[in-house]
Amino acid sequence: QVQLVDSGGGSVQAGGSLRLSCAASRFTYCMAWFRRAPGKEREGVAYITTGGTSNYAKSFKGRFAVSQDNAKNILYLQMNRLKPEDTAMYYCAAGGRAYCNLDSSTFVDWGQGTQVTVLS
Repeated sequence: QVQLVDSGGGSVQAGGSLRLSCAASRFTYCMAWFRRAPGKEREGVAYITTGGTSNYAKSFKGRFAVSQDNAKNILYLQMNRLKPEDTAMYYCAAGGRAYCNLDSSTFVDWGQGTQVTVLS
C-alpha cells in the first residue's frame, strides 16, 4: 500500500502556471499523473520511472513536465500555459507493475486529487 497526498491545485488565469505535488510514502517503479474533467473519461497525463524516464500523452508535451525527488518521495507536475480545457481534478498514482505506461488499470494506489481550474 502506497499513501499519496496531492496538493498544489488552485484557480489560475489562462496562460498561467501551477506546480502540483504528490507526497508518497514510497515510490513504485512507475509514478504517474492522471486527470478527470466533469463529464469526461479519466485521462493519463504523464509518467516517470524510478530511473527518471518520463513520457507524456501527446496533448501535454511541451506544456507539462513531470519530475521527482527520489530522496523525499515527492512527485511533481509543472503545468505551463494552462488552458481552460485543462480544468480537471488531477490525481497522482503509483503503478503496480514492472513496466510503465498510462493505462490506469496498471496503477494500484491513488491520491485524493487536487482541483485545477483555469479561467478564460
